[in-house]
Amino acid sequence: MQQSYDVVIIGGGVVGSAIARELSRYKLRIAVLEKESDVCTQTSGRNTGMLHAGFLYKTGSLKAICAVEGNQEFDQVARELDVPFKRTGKLIVGFTDEHRQRLEQFMARGEANGVKGLELIDRKRMDELDPSAGGNFAMWCPASGILDPFLYTIALAENAVHNGAEYHLNCAFTGETRQADGTHLLHTTRGDFHTRWVVNSAGLNSAVVSGQLGIPGYVIKPVKGEYFVLDKLAGQFARIPVYPAPNPDNTFDTHATPTVDGNVLVGPDSQLARDFQDYESTQAAMDGLIESGSRMFKHMDRAYFIRNFAGIRPKRIDPATGAVQDFVLECRDEAPGVVNLVGIESPGVTSALPLARRAVALIARQEALEPNPDFNPIRHGIRRFADMTDAERAAAIAENPDYGEIFCRCEKVTKAEILQAIHNPLGVHTVNGIKVRTRATMGRCQGGYCETRITEALRRELGEDFRDIHLGPEGSWMFTGSVKGGEPA
Repeated sequence: MQQSYDVVIIGGGVVGSAIARELSRYKLRIAVLEKESDVCTQTSGRNTGMLHAGFLYKTGSLKAICAVEGNQEFDQVARELDVPFKRTGKLIVGFTDEHRQRLEQFMARGEANGVKGLELIDRKRMDELDPSAGGNFAMWCPASGILDPFLYTIALAENAVHNGAEYHLNCAFTGETRQADGTHLLHTTRGDFHTRWVVNSAGLNSAVVSGQLGIPGYVIKPVKGEYFVLDKLAGQFARIPVYPAPNPDNTFDTHATPTVDGNVLVGPDSQLARDFQDYESTQAAMDGLIESGSRMFKHMDRAYFIRNFAGIRPKRIDPATGAVQDFVLECRDEAPGVVNLVGIESPGVTSALPLARRAVALIARQEALEPNPDFNPIRHGIRRFADMTDAERAAAIAENPDYGEIFCRCEKVTKAEILQAIHNPLGVHTVNGIKVRTRATMGRCQGGYCETRITEALRRELGEDFRDIHLGPEGSWMFTGSVKGGEPA
Protein backbone atom coordinates (compact mmCIF):
# COMPACT_ATOMS: atom_id res chain seq x y z
CA MET A 1 0.00 0.00 0.00
CA GLN A 2 1.35 3.42 -0.98
CA GLN A 3 1.81 5.97 1.82
CA SER A 4 2.00 9.73 1.26
CA TYR A 5 4.11 12.32 3.08
CA ASP A 6 5.47 15.81 2.62
CA VAL A 7 9.04 14.77 3.49
CA VAL A 8 10.62 11.33 3.58
CA ILE A 9 14.06 10.95 5.18
CA ILE A 10 16.18 8.01 4.06
CA GLY A 11 18.24 6.99 7.07
CA GLY A 12 17.30 7.21 10.74
CA GLY A 13 20.74 7.62 12.30
CA VAL A 14 21.75 10.59 14.39
CA VAL A 15 21.63 13.07 11.49
CA GLY A 16 18.46 11.67 9.95
CA SER A 17 16.74 11.73 13.34
CA ALA A 18 17.97 15.27 14.00
CA ILE A 19 16.47 16.31 10.66
CA ALA A 20 13.18 14.60 11.58
CA ARG A 21 13.13 16.48 14.87
CA GLU A 22 13.82 19.84 13.22
CA LEU A 23 11.22 19.24 10.51
CA SER A 24 8.65 18.38 13.19
CA ARG A 25 8.78 22.03 14.25
CA TYR A 26 6.58 22.60 11.19
CA LYS A 27 3.22 21.32 9.97
CA LEU A 28 4.55 18.55 7.78
CA ARG A 29 3.84 14.85 7.30
CA ILE A 30 7.25 13.30 7.95
CA ALA A 31 8.46 9.74 7.50
CA VAL A 32 11.86 8.23 8.29
CA LEU A 33 12.93 5.07 6.46
CA GLU A 34 15.53 3.06 8.38
CA LYS A 35 16.80 -0.20 6.89
CA GLU A 36 18.02 -1.52 10.26
CA SER A 37 16.00 -2.68 13.28
CA ASP A 38 16.89 0.44 15.29
CA VAL A 39 18.17 3.98 14.78
CA CYS A 40 21.66 3.52 16.26
CA THR A 41 23.06 0.24 14.95
CA GLN A 42 25.69 1.53 12.52
CA THR A 43 27.87 4.66 12.45
CA SER A 44 25.64 6.59 14.88
CA GLY A 45 26.17 3.99 17.60
CA ARG A 46 29.58 2.55 16.72
CA ASN A 47 31.78 5.48 17.69
CA THR A 48 33.65 7.03 20.60
CA GLY A 49 30.80 9.18 21.92
CA MET A 50 32.82 12.41 21.82
CA LEU A 51 31.38 15.89 21.65
CA HIS A 52 34.07 17.42 19.46
CA ALA A 53 35.18 21.03 19.85
CA GLY A 54 36.06 21.78 16.22
CA PHE A 55 39.82 22.48 16.25
CA LEU A 56 40.73 19.66 13.85
CA TYR A 57 38.82 20.79 10.77
CA LYS A 58 39.73 23.28 8.06
CA THR A 59 38.59 26.80 8.88
CA GLY A 60 35.39 27.63 7.01
CA SER A 61 34.53 24.00 6.27
CA LEU A 62 31.08 22.66 7.06
CA LYS A 63 32.73 20.21 9.47
CA ALA A 64 34.34 23.05 11.43
CA ILE A 65 31.30 25.35 11.43
CA CYS A 66 28.83 22.65 12.50
CA ALA A 67 31.15 21.08 15.08
CA VAL A 68 31.70 24.40 16.87
CA GLU A 69 28.00 25.26 16.72
CA GLY A 70 26.91 21.84 17.92
CA ASN A 71 29.46 21.84 20.74
CA GLN A 72 28.44 25.21 22.09
CA GLU A 73 24.71 24.41 22.22
CA PHE A 74 24.93 20.89 23.62
CA ASP A 75 24.38 21.65 27.31
CA GLN A 76 20.91 22.93 26.42
CA VAL A 77 20.27 20.09 23.95
CA ALA A 78 21.18 17.47 26.57
CA ARG A 79 18.77 19.06 29.05
CA GLU A 80 15.93 19.20 26.51
CA LEU A 81 16.37 15.57 25.44
CA ASP A 82 17.29 14.17 28.87
CA VAL A 83 20.48 12.49 27.70
CA PRO A 84 23.65 11.97 29.79
CA PHE A 85 26.46 14.38 28.96
CA LYS A 86 29.67 15.48 30.64
CA ARG A 87 31.79 18.42 29.48
CA THR A 88 35.03 16.78 30.55
CA GLY A 89 37.51 18.57 28.35
CA LYS A 90 40.13 16.66 26.37
CA LEU A 91 43.91 16.25 26.35
CA ILE A 92 45.70 15.94 23.01
CA VAL A 93 49.12 14.72 24.07
CA GLY A 94 52.54 14.85 22.46
CA PHE A 95 55.94 13.25 22.96
CA THR A 96 58.24 14.95 20.43
CA ASP A 97 59.11 18.40 19.05
CA GLU A 98 57.24 17.48 15.88
CA HIS A 99 54.16 16.74 17.97
CA ARG A 100 54.49 20.12 19.68
CA GLN A 101 54.60 21.94 16.35
CA ARG A 102 51.53 20.07 15.19
CA LEU A 103 49.63 20.91 18.38
CA GLU A 104 50.55 24.57 17.97
CA GLN A 105 49.13 24.46 14.44
CA PHE A 106 45.88 22.94 15.61
CA MET A 107 45.62 25.34 18.48
CA ALA A 108 45.83 28.22 15.98
CA ARG A 109 43.25 26.53 13.73
CA GLY A 110 40.93 25.93 16.67
CA GLU A 111 41.10 29.57 17.71
CA ALA A 112 40.34 30.61 14.11
CA ASN A 113 37.33 28.26 14.14
CA GLY A 114 35.98 29.80 17.34
CA VAL A 115 36.98 27.07 19.82
CA LYS A 116 37.40 28.63 23.27
CA GLY A 117 39.91 27.99 26.05
CA LEU A 118 42.64 26.11 24.17
CA GLU A 119 46.06 26.06 25.81
CA LEU A 120 49.35 24.18 25.68
CA ILE A 121 50.22 22.65 29.04
CA ASP A 122 53.18 20.83 30.57
CA ARG A 123 53.38 17.47 32.32
CA LYS A 124 52.76 19.01 35.74
CA ARG A 125 49.46 20.48 34.61
CA MET A 126 48.58 17.20 32.85
CA ASP A 127 49.04 15.33 36.13
CA GLU A 128 46.61 17.73 37.79
CA LEU A 129 44.02 17.02 35.10
CA ASP A 130 44.59 13.27 34.61
CA PRO A 131 47.72 11.51 35.89
CA SER A 132 46.85 8.35 33.90
CA ALA A 133 47.40 10.16 30.59
CA GLY A 134 50.51 9.45 28.57
CA GLY A 135 52.63 12.14 26.93
CA ASN A 136 55.17 14.83 27.87
CA PHE A 137 52.94 17.83 27.11
CA ALA A 138 49.46 18.41 25.72
CA MET A 139 46.93 20.73 24.24
CA TRP A 140 44.08 21.17 26.71
CA CYS A 141 40.62 21.64 25.18
CA PRO A 142 38.06 22.33 27.94
CA ALA A 143 35.13 22.54 25.48
CA SER A 144 35.18 18.83 24.58
CA GLY A 145 32.80 16.40 26.22
CA ILE A 146 31.44 12.86 26.27
CA LEU A 147 27.91 11.63 25.61
CA ASP A 148 26.02 8.41 24.95
CA PRO A 149 25.62 8.23 21.15
CA PHE A 150 22.95 5.52 21.44
CA LEU A 151 20.72 7.50 23.77
CA TYR A 152 21.29 10.76 21.91
CA THR A 153 20.18 9.23 18.62
CA ILE A 154 17.22 7.52 20.31
CA ALA A 155 16.25 10.77 22.05
CA LEU A 156 16.24 12.73 18.79
CA ALA A 157 14.10 10.05 17.16
CA GLU A 158 11.67 9.78 20.08
CA ASN A 159 11.26 13.56 20.22
CA ALA A 160 10.56 13.59 16.49
CA VAL A 161 7.90 10.87 16.96
CA HIS A 162 6.30 12.73 19.86
CA ASN A 163 6.01 15.71 17.51
CA GLY A 164 4.37 13.75 14.71
CA ALA A 165 7.10 12.07 12.65
CA GLU A 166 6.67 8.41 11.73
CA TYR A 167 9.49 5.84 11.70
CA HIS A 168 9.54 2.76 9.47
CA LEU A 169 12.17 0.29 10.70
CA ASN A 170 13.55 -2.65 8.70
CA CYS A 171 12.55 -0.59 5.69
CA ALA A 172 15.29 -0.39 3.07
CA PHE A 173 15.15 2.12 0.21
CA THR A 174 15.59 0.38 -3.15
CA GLY A 175 14.95 3.07 -5.75
CA GLU A 176 12.89 6.03 -6.96
CA THR A 177 10.44 6.78 -9.73
CA ARG A 178 10.07 10.48 -10.48
CA GLN A 179 6.42 11.38 -11.03
CA ALA A 180 5.10 13.63 -13.80
CA ASP A 181 4.33 16.37 -11.29
CA GLY A 182 7.91 16.32 -9.95
CA THR A 183 7.13 14.40 -6.78
CA HIS A 184 8.85 11.19 -5.77
CA LEU A 185 7.67 7.61 -5.50
CA LEU A 186 10.19 5.86 -3.28
CA HIS A 187 10.39 2.09 -3.48
CA THR A 188 11.31 0.13 -0.35
CA THR A 189 11.25 -3.37 1.04
CA ARG A 190 8.07 -2.32 2.92
CA GLY A 191 6.14 -0.84 0.00
CA ASP A 192 6.09 2.51 -1.78
CA PHE A 193 6.17 5.99 -0.26
CA HIS A 194 4.97 9.07 -2.14
CA THR A 195 6.53 12.40 -1.12
CA ARG A 196 7.16 15.94 -2.27
CA TRP A 197 10.62 16.06 -0.64
CA VAL A 198 13.18 13.36 -0.02
CA VAL A 199 16.20 13.77 2.25
CA ASN A 200 19.21 11.52 1.73
CA SER A 201 20.74 10.89 5.14
CA ALA A 202 21.77 7.32 4.45
CA GLY A 203 25.19 7.43 6.09
CA LEU A 204 27.31 4.55 4.85
CA ASN A 205 25.02 4.20 1.82
CA SER A 206 24.72 7.93 1.12
CA ALA A 207 26.73 7.90 -2.11
CA VAL A 208 24.64 5.05 -3.53
CA VAL A 209 21.36 6.71 -2.54
CA SER A 210 22.62 10.02 -3.95
CA GLY A 211 23.08 8.35 -7.31
CA GLN A 212 19.65 6.72 -7.14
CA LEU A 213 18.10 10.14 -6.51
CA GLY A 214 19.82 11.71 -9.52
CA ILE A 215 23.11 13.02 -8.10
CA PRO A 216 25.84 10.55 -9.08
CA GLY A 217 29.61 10.79 -8.75
CA TYR A 218 30.33 10.76 -5.03
CA VAL A 219 32.84 8.24 -3.71
CA ILE A 220 32.62 6.92 -0.16
CA LYS A 221 35.43 4.87 1.37
CA PRO A 222 34.46 2.58 4.30
CA VAL A 223 37.14 3.09 6.95
CA LYS A 224 36.93 0.67 9.87
CA GLY A 225 38.00 1.41 13.41
CA GLU A 226 38.14 -1.21 16.17
CA TYR A 227 37.77 -0.61 19.91
CA PHE A 228 38.27 -2.26 23.26
CA VAL A 229 35.67 -1.67 25.97
CA LEU A 230 37.24 -1.64 29.44
CA ASP A 231 35.18 -2.27 32.50
CA LYS A 232 34.32 0.34 35.10
CA LEU A 233 37.21 -0.77 37.30
CA ALA A 234 39.43 0.90 34.68
CA GLY A 235 37.11 3.90 34.56
CA GLN A 236 38.23 5.01 37.99
CA PHE A 237 41.60 5.91 36.46
CA ALA A 238 40.27 7.80 33.42
CA ARG A 239 39.08 11.31 34.16
CA ILE A 240 39.07 12.81 30.69
CA PRO A 241 39.57 11.73 27.05
CA VAL A 242 43.23 11.44 26.04
CA TYR A 243 44.13 11.69 22.35
CA PRO A 244 47.52 11.57 20.63
CA ALA A 245 48.77 14.49 18.57
CA PRO A 246 47.04 14.45 15.16
CA ASN A 247 48.79 12.79 12.24
CA PRO A 248 49.95 14.90 9.29
CA ASP A 249 46.71 13.98 7.47
CA ASN A 250 44.65 15.44 10.37
CA THR A 251 43.56 12.05 11.72
CA PHE A 252 44.04 10.58 15.18
CA ASP A 253 45.58 7.28 16.15
CA THR A 254 44.28 5.25 19.10
CA HIS A 255 42.89 7.24 22.01
CA ALA A 256 41.43 6.47 25.44
CA THR A 257 38.01 7.91 26.25
CA PRO A 258 35.93 7.48 29.41
CA THR A 259 32.23 6.98 28.77
CA VAL A 260 29.41 8.77 30.56
CA ASP A 261 28.64 5.47 32.31
CA GLY A 262 32.14 4.88 33.67
CA ASN A 263 33.73 2.49 31.18
CA VAL A 264 36.75 3.32 29.02
CA LEU A 265 36.91 2.99 25.24
CA VAL A 266 40.36 2.41 23.74
CA GLY A 267 40.48 2.93 19.97
CA PRO A 268 39.82 3.26 17.20
CA ASP A 269 42.53 2.16 14.84
CA SER A 270 42.01 2.93 11.16
CA GLN A 271 41.93 0.53 8.23
CA LEU A 272 40.09 0.21 4.95
CA ALA A 273 37.12 -2.12 5.44
CA ARG A 274 36.25 -4.90 3.02
CA ASP A 275 32.77 -3.44 2.61
CA PHE A 276 30.17 -1.41 4.50
CA GLN A 277 29.20 -4.36 6.72
CA ASP A 278 32.72 -5.41 7.74
CA TYR A 279 32.29 -5.30 11.52
CA GLU A 280 34.58 -8.23 12.18
CA SER A 281 37.15 -7.72 14.96
CA THR A 282 40.62 -9.01 14.17
CA GLN A 283 43.41 -10.26 16.40
CA ALA A 284 45.98 -8.09 14.63
CA ALA A 285 43.91 -4.97 15.32
CA MET A 286 43.38 -5.94 18.94
CA ASP A 287 47.12 -6.46 19.45
CA GLY A 288 47.77 -3.07 17.89
CA LEU A 289 45.23 -1.38 20.14
CA ILE A 290 46.90 -2.82 23.23
CA GLU A 291 50.27 -1.41 22.16
CA SER A 292 49.08 2.02 21.03
CA GLY A 293 46.45 2.32 23.76
CA SER A 294 49.07 1.78 26.45
CA ARG A 295 50.81 4.98 25.34
CA MET A 296 47.64 6.96 25.95
CA PHE A 297 46.31 5.21 29.05
CA LYS A 298 48.67 3.83 31.68
CA HIS A 299 46.12 1.31 33.00
CA MET A 300 45.64 -0.65 29.77
CA ASP A 301 45.37 -3.99 31.57
CA ARG A 302 43.89 -7.13 29.95
CA ALA A 303 42.07 -7.82 33.20
CA TYR A 304 39.79 -4.87 32.39
CA PHE A 305 38.83 -5.99 28.86
CA ILE A 306 35.15 -6.94 28.65
CA ARG A 307 34.28 -6.46 24.97
CA ASN A 308 35.49 -5.23 21.61
CA PHE A 309 33.64 -3.88 18.60
CA ALA A 310 34.17 -2.17 15.26
CA GLY A 311 32.64 0.84 13.57
CA ILE A 312 32.81 2.09 9.99
CA ARG A 313 33.22 5.74 9.00
CA PRO A 314 31.83 6.83 5.59
CA LYS A 315 34.73 8.98 4.38
CA ARG A 316 34.02 10.96 1.24
CA ILE A 317 37.15 11.12 -0.88
CA ASP A 318 38.32 12.94 -3.97
CA PRO A 319 38.54 10.10 -6.54
CA ALA A 320 41.51 11.80 -8.21
CA THR A 321 43.68 12.40 -5.14
CA GLY A 322 42.16 10.16 -2.44
CA ALA A 323 42.00 13.15 -0.09
CA VAL A 324 39.19 13.16 2.49
CA GLN A 325 36.57 15.80 1.67
CA ASP A 326 34.15 17.96 3.63
CA PHE A 327 30.53 17.10 4.41
CA VAL A 328 28.09 17.49 1.51
CA LEU A 329 24.76 19.24 2.18
CA GLU A 330 23.04 20.41 -0.98
CA CYS A 331 20.03 20.86 -3.22
CA ARG A 332 20.64 20.65 -6.97
CA ASP A 333 18.58 21.75 -9.94
CA GLU A 334 19.05 18.39 -11.64
CA ALA A 335 17.38 16.64 -8.68
CA PRO A 336 14.46 18.86 -7.60
CA GLY A 337 12.88 18.04 -4.27
CA VAL A 338 16.02 16.34 -2.97
CA VAL A 339 18.11 17.40 0.03
CA ASN A 340 21.35 15.49 -0.24
CA LEU A 341 23.79 14.72 2.60
CA VAL A 342 26.86 12.66 1.74
CA GLY A 343 29.97 11.67 3.68
CA ILE A 344 28.72 12.55 7.16
CA GLU A 345 31.34 10.97 9.41
CA SER A 346 33.13 12.43 12.44
CA PRO A 347 32.17 14.97 13.77
CA GLY A 348 28.71 13.86 12.67
CA VAL A 349 27.26 13.29 16.15
CA THR A 350 28.37 16.75 17.30
CA SER A 351 27.16 18.29 14.03
CA ALA A 352 23.79 16.54 13.80
CA LEU A 353 21.48 19.38 14.82
CA PRO A 354 23.44 22.12 13.01
CA LEU A 355 23.29 20.01 9.84
CA ALA A 356 19.59 19.37 10.43
CA ARG A 357 18.80 23.08 10.70
CA ARG A 358 20.66 23.72 7.44
CA ALA A 359 18.81 20.88 5.72
CA VAL A 360 15.46 22.33 6.79
CA ALA A 361 16.59 25.79 5.63
CA LEU A 362 17.18 24.41 2.14
CA ILE A 363 13.55 23.30 2.01
CA ALA A 364 12.36 26.59 3.49
CA ARG A 365 14.07 28.50 0.67
CA GLN A 366 11.75 26.85 -1.81
CA GLU A 367 8.48 26.77 0.08
CA ALA A 368 6.94 28.43 3.10
CA LEU A 369 6.94 26.20 6.18
CA GLU A 370 4.12 26.70 8.66
CA PRO A 371 5.24 26.36 12.31
CA ASN A 372 3.82 23.52 14.36
CA PRO A 373 2.24 25.23 17.39
CA ASP A 374 2.29 21.96 19.33
CA PHE A 375 6.00 21.29 18.89
CA ASN A 376 7.64 20.35 22.19
CA PRO A 377 11.46 20.12 22.34
CA ILE A 378 11.36 18.20 25.63
CA ARG A 379 11.82 14.45 25.78
CA HIS A 380 12.00 12.44 29.01
CA GLY A 381 14.20 9.36 29.17
CA ILE A 382 13.95 6.25 31.31
CA ARG A 383 14.69 6.89 34.99
CA ARG A 384 17.77 4.88 35.90
CA PHE A 385 17.77 3.04 39.20
CA ALA A 386 21.59 3.00 39.16
CA ASP A 387 21.71 6.81 39.17
CA MET A 388 19.28 7.28 42.07
CA THR A 389 20.11 8.00 45.68
CA ASP A 390 18.90 5.53 48.29
CA ALA A 391 16.00 7.84 49.12
CA GLU A 392 15.07 8.16 45.45
CA ARG A 393 15.21 4.38 45.05
CA ALA A 394 12.88 3.86 47.98
CA ALA A 395 10.44 6.40 46.53
CA ALA A 396 10.63 4.83 43.07
CA ILE A 397 9.91 1.34 44.45
CA ALA A 398 7.00 2.66 46.50
CA GLU A 399 5.53 4.25 43.38
CA ASN A 400 6.33 1.32 41.06
CA PRO A 401 7.27 -2.01 42.66
CA ASP A 402 8.94 -3.12 39.42
CA TYR A 403 11.83 -0.82 40.41
CA GLY A 404 12.46 -3.28 43.23
CA GLU A 405 13.33 -6.20 40.93
CA ILE A 406 16.84 -6.23 39.46
CA PHE A 407 17.15 -7.71 35.97
CA CYS A 408 20.79 -6.77 35.28
CA ARG A 409 23.06 -7.09 38.31
CA CYS A 410 26.17 -5.55 36.73
CA GLU A 411 24.44 -2.31 35.72
CA LYS A 412 21.66 -2.36 38.35
CA VAL A 413 18.90 -2.26 35.73
CA THR A 414 15.44 -3.00 37.07
CA LYS A 415 12.35 -4.63 35.64
CA ALA A 416 10.68 -1.21 35.50
CA GLU A 417 13.38 0.08 33.15
CA ILE A 418 13.20 -3.02 30.96
CA LEU A 419 9.43 -2.65 30.58
CA GLN A 420 9.75 1.05 29.70
CA ALA A 421 12.33 0.15 27.07
CA ILE A 422 10.14 -2.60 25.57
CA HIS A 423 7.28 -0.12 25.16
CA ASN A 424 9.49 2.56 23.58
CA PRO A 425 7.96 5.08 21.14
CA LEU A 426 9.87 3.70 18.14
CA GLY A 427 8.55 0.17 18.50
CA VAL A 428 11.97 -1.46 18.78
CA HIS A 429 11.52 -4.99 20.14
CA THR A 430 14.99 -6.56 20.06
CA VAL A 431 17.37 -7.56 22.83
CA ASN A 432 19.93 -5.05 21.56
CA GLY A 433 17.22 -2.40 21.47
CA ILE A 434 16.62 -2.96 25.19
CA LYS A 435 20.40 -3.00 25.76
CA VAL A 436 21.08 0.46 24.32
CA ARG A 437 18.09 1.99 26.12
CA THR A 438 18.88 0.59 29.58
CA ARG A 439 22.52 -0.70 29.58
CA ALA A 440 21.28 -4.19 30.51
CA THR A 441 23.86 -6.74 29.18
CA MET A 442 26.58 -4.03 29.02
CA GLY A 443 28.27 -4.97 32.30
CA ARG A 444 31.08 -7.28 33.25
CA CYS A 445 29.15 -10.48 32.47
CA GLN A 446 27.91 -9.13 29.11
CA GLY A 447 24.40 -10.50 29.55
CA GLY A 448 25.22 -13.82 31.15
CA TYR A 449 22.69 -13.13 33.91
CA CYS A 450 20.08 -10.86 32.35
CA GLU A 451 19.77 -11.79 28.67
CA THR A 452 17.33 -14.66 29.28
CA ARG A 453 15.25 -12.42 31.57
CA ILE A 454 15.06 -9.74 28.88
CA THR A 455 14.01 -12.34 26.31
CA GLU A 456 11.27 -13.64 28.61
CA ALA A 457 10.06 -10.08 29.26
CA LEU A 458 9.88 -9.42 25.51
CA ARG A 459 7.92 -12.64 24.95
CA ARG A 460 5.51 -11.90 27.76
CA GLU A 461 4.93 -8.21 27.03
CA LEU A 462 4.57 -8.62 23.26
CA GLY A 463 2.76 -11.94 23.29
CA GLU A 464 5.33 -13.39 20.90
CA ASP A 465 6.81 -16.83 20.50
CA PHE A 466 10.42 -17.14 21.68
CA ARG A 467 11.40 -17.94 18.11
CA ASP A 468 10.18 -14.51 16.92
CA ILE A 469 12.53 -12.59 19.21
CA HIS A 470 15.68 -11.15 17.65
CA LEU A 471 19.01 -10.09 19.10
CA GLY A 472 19.21 -7.18 16.64
CA PRO A 473 18.83 -7.17 12.86
CA GLU A 474 16.34 -9.28 10.96
CA GLY A 475 17.52 -12.89 10.88
CA SER A 476 19.37 -12.72 14.22
CA TRP A 477 16.93 -14.96 16.09
CA MET A 478 17.59 -15.57 19.76
CA PHE A 479 16.15 -19.10 19.43
CA THR A 480 15.34 -21.39 16.53
CA GLY A 481 13.70 -24.10 18.61
CA SER A 482 13.66 -25.83 21.97
CA VAL A 483 16.99 -26.87 23.52
CA LYS A 484 15.71 -29.92 25.44
CA GLY A 485 12.92 -31.04 23.15
CA GLY A 486 9.31 -30.11 22.89
CA GLU A 487 7.86 -26.72 21.98
CA PRO A 488 8.68 -23.46 23.81
CA ALA A 489 5.97 -22.45 26.23
